[in-house]
Amino acid sequence: MGWQRGAETKEKRCCECLRCCGRRDPRPRTVWLGHPEKRDQRYPRNVINNQKYNFFTFLPGVLFNQFKYFFNLYFLLLACSQFVVEMRLGALYTYWVPLGFVLAVTVIREAAEEIRCYMRDKEVNSQIYSKLTARGTVKVKSSNIQVGDLIIVEKNQRVPADMIFLRTSEKNGSCFLRTDQLDGETDGKLRLPVTCTQRLPTASDLLQIRSYVYAEEPNIDIHNFVGTFTREDSDPPVNESLSIENTLWASTVIASGTVVGVVLYTGRELRSVMNTSNPRSKIGLFDLEVNCLTKILFGALVVVSLVMVALQHFAGRWYLQIIRFLLLFSNIIPISLRVNLDMGKIVYSWVIRRDSKIPGTVVRSSTIPEQLGRISYLLTDKTGTLTQNEMVFKRLHLGTVAYGLDSMDEVQSHIFSIYTQQPQDPPAVKGLSLATKVRRTMSSRVHEAVKAIALCHNVTPVYESNGVTDQAEAERHYEDSCRVYQASSPDEVALVQWTESVGLTLVGRDQSSVQLRSPGGHILNFTILQIFPFTYESKRMGIIVRDESTGEITFYMKGADVVMAGIVQYNDWLEEECGNMAREGLRVLVVAKKSLTEEQYQDFEARYVQAKLSVHDRSLKVATVIESLEMEMELLCLTGVEDQLQTDVRPTLETLRNAGIKVWMLTGDKLETATCTAKNAHLVTRTQDIHIFRLVTNRGEAHLELNAFRRKHDCALVISGDSLEVCLKYYEYEFMELACQCPAVVCCRCAPTQKAQIVRLLQERTGKLTCAVGDGGNDVSMIQEADCGVGVEGKEGKQASLAADFSITQFKHLGRLLMVHGRNSYKRSAALSQFVIHRSLCISTMQAVFSSVFYFASVPLYQGFLIIGYSTIYTMFPVFSLVLDKDVKSEVAMLYPELYKDLLKGRPLSYKTFLIWVLISIYQGSIIMYGALLLFESEFVHIVAISFTSLILTELLMVALTIQTWHWLMIVAELLSLSCYIASLVFLHEFIDVYFIATLSFLWKVTVITLVSCLPLYVLKYLRRRFSPPSYSKLTS
Repeated sequence: MGWQRGAETKEKRCCECLRCCGRRDPRPRTVWLGHPEKRDQRYPRNVINNQKYNFFTFLPGVLFNQFKYFFNLYFLLLACSQFVVEMRLGALYTYWVPLGFVLAVTVIREAAEEIRCYMRDKEVNSQIYSKLTARGTVKVKSSNIQVGDLIIVEKNQRVPADMIFLRTSEKNGSCFLRTDQLDGETDGKLRLPVTCTQRLPTASDLLQIRSYVYAEEPNIDIHNFVGTFTREDSDPPVNESLSIENTLWASTVIASGTVVGVVLYTGRELRSVMNTSNPRSKIGLFDLEVNCLTKILFGALVVVSLVMVALQHFAGRWYLQIIRFLLLFSNIIPISLRVNLDMGKIVYSWVIRRDSKIPGTVVRSSTIPEQLGRISYLLTDKTGTLTQNEMVFKRLHLGTVAYGLDSMDEVQSHIFSIYTQQPQDPPAVKGLSLATKVRRTMSSRVHEAVKAIALCHNVTPVYESNGVTDQAEAERHYEDSCRVYQASSPDEVALVQWTESVGLTLVGRDQSSVQLRSPGGHILNFTILQIFPFTYESKRMGIIVRDESTGEITFYMKGADVVMAGIVQYNDWLEEECGNMAREGLRVLVVAKKSLTEEQYQDFEARYVQAKLSVHDRSLKVATVIESLEMEMELLCLTGVEDQLQTDVRPTLETLRNAGIKVWMLTGDKLETATCTAKNAHLVTRTQDIHIFRLVTNRGEAHLELNAFRRKHDCALVISGDSLEVCLKYYEYEFMELACQCPAVVCCRCAPTQKAQIVRLLQERTGKLTCAVGDGGNDVSMIQEADCGVGVEGKEGKQASLAADFSITQFKHLGRLLMVHGRNSYKRSAALSQFVIHRSLCISTMQAVFSSVFYFASVPLYQGFLIIGYSTIYTMFPVFSLVLDKDVKSEVAMLYPELYKDLLKGRPLSYKTFLIWVLISIYQGSIIMYGALLLFESEFVHIVAISFTSLILTELLMVALTIQTWHWLMIVAELLSLSCYIASLVFLHEFIDVYFIATLSFLWKVTVITLVSCLPLYVLKYLRRRFSPPSYSKLTS
């Protein structure tokens, strides 16, 4: 895709412009080692940026996000209209102060979140690394690293950019990488340096040679890479092909030795960054529903204003009258609604943080706590989220006998007896009891199994200095306290650690030999003749070793039961026992061996070497040669390893299931492992079938497999990322329809962008709310895409928890976060929003009645401080105290997750409940106004006194009617508001006659009006609770 060399300056300028805009087409590159100035194109800076805004876009961006909502735009126009004299109805502050307060709260909250984000990014960008230069080693910040730099990365340090691996300090000439932040897999990945550069005497020689790397254009594929390394100054020039094995991607961590690499990609071209979607401002479904209700109210406002002008027969400057009526009835849409809801969100966030039952929980996005109360789909990562990421050896099965954790001492005694027994008694000796013979054959069987497990693997023991013993000495004496095992799979480490615990210890390994230590301290030497690594296609690994003490050649193999069943000799227990162990959630491996004579091996080796040299169908010919050995192997044992679940994962998943939430597991891990964990965590119940979706590569295969899946009912689905991609490409609608009907779905080998794509599809197809939970950098896209993102602070670092809306320390806390806090937040906000609307509609109804009685005049009923005081000091505290209300105790909400299921229908805030509150408002507003007019005394001022006092008392009584569980602060709020009103009457003499208020006449009139407006509602509430109680009241009675 390169630009043509002969292009004119015009094309160059165009290209520059595209670059500046950040839309430059990615293209292959040539990178000279140690010479960043020799670049053939411009590359982005190596900075990580997770912010939504920058310094210049912050204020415009925040204001745009506020005013794109009809609700806020309406109030802005309303406030601006007061600058026009003909439209002014009162003091400017009555409109601008509430709007300014709402905007100030929003801007401060967004600014705080942006500053926190900036500080986190700055910490990552300021990490210091060593760079090789002609002047020696210099220190450089991560953000100053350029393409072509030679960077030294120490053990346990994060790789700062995408690099090609040139050198390592490890003797075995390789290194292990931890990639959990990139792909979610916790097993160490083996990486190999470029052979030519590893052979150089010192690292500084890298600057003395003329060499370059030709690399493909940046892309999002983290599992593949194509490139070449060329050294020009050797004779002849050296060319080496580069693959994924030679790469060190950014965000991975070096697990062994010190490495040197040349930087290939930086900044937004990093694989990890290209796999992360841009953070978006999340808007809660609840806020959208409230926005929709305000549009309805606006419609009502326009209709009422038009009716008022129509009843005047559009006399005079009727268009000005319409605008005045629009302003007069503007209370129909309450500005205090936004303030109350925003402050309510802050309270919910504070309550979540203060909950001692879920310690360490952090609310990073305080705008969407109500979302937690309406989740229909939960998408969770596996490694580190559901599991602890710690493998434990649980079972050794020999067919006739099985050893569990409680009987490992028996295995140990068998191993000890083999290595400590005297040389075999001559056959002539009589009296060797049958029991001893049985014991001896059992010991040899156990020993063969343990030895096979100790030899058949890819584990390397590494020795580190521990302060007392230095590294060289530890390596020489095989010091136990200094030894660490490194492997590409945590399962293998668990197996080797187990063989060490029963007496057979792996103490040394290089490319050609393995050393084991027996219980007696003797070193057993084995030469590695051939090794056949594990692949996802073969599902097995093999090794051929020669015992140095006896010269015996043995071929050991271990693998998944599905492939090993056809390789081992016939037996009647393998399939049954594998099934039993899998049902317990164990990861099962079948171990087998085959003894080879020298002639057999030599014959095999000749054919194997020949197959490896062939140009056509090489992999097929190699596989055929290996398969010639894989026949009639002796079955030694089954091993069962468990990836321990996090505490209380099973009850939490059961709670979520009972709450009507469907759980999908999206993991980068292998299919077998994912299926195992799903069973172990009871994500798939014991009674449910599992449909494992076959690997499909084209439209026809996908069609057939989807038809096979359609015939199954109430069946959990397990599908790999590759098959998922094919299905979504050709049959997106059909696949999503079938998957959404499943009780549980497991997607394995998922790329980070695929996880986000699944979340997006669920949102589009179902219209339901999704929640994503993860703990690694590979989960960030999914967390940011979901309606509600929850990060778990785990071993995989804090990247996910920092990008999430809510951060928890353990998966089990999710149950309480949703069932208690999510449910309460949603129900409280629903009650609060409808009550604030009711409060405004009441006063608007009274204004409408007043205007219609007085010949449709556009004169305000209440002016100045009365109108501001009504929605602030007189009623604000009791109404806002609804954020403390709860229908059931938190223990009951956790015990009966079915209560959560009720909320998924969105009943607490619906058109039905909204209409009920509108009717209540019209009834009460009309009763109060007509009551005041009926009991009208000689002066107009008495109408204001009677109606306003009745209105305040009605509101306070209605709050009391709405509350379900009283809190002491609610009582304080009610009494405080009443006291504020009584005390303020002294200052309100321009509106209210203080002497009239003190009369008995005033008291009885106000009492009658208030009783008529509230008593019928109390009676209705009692009858409803008596004859049609809601589900929660049955649990609290």
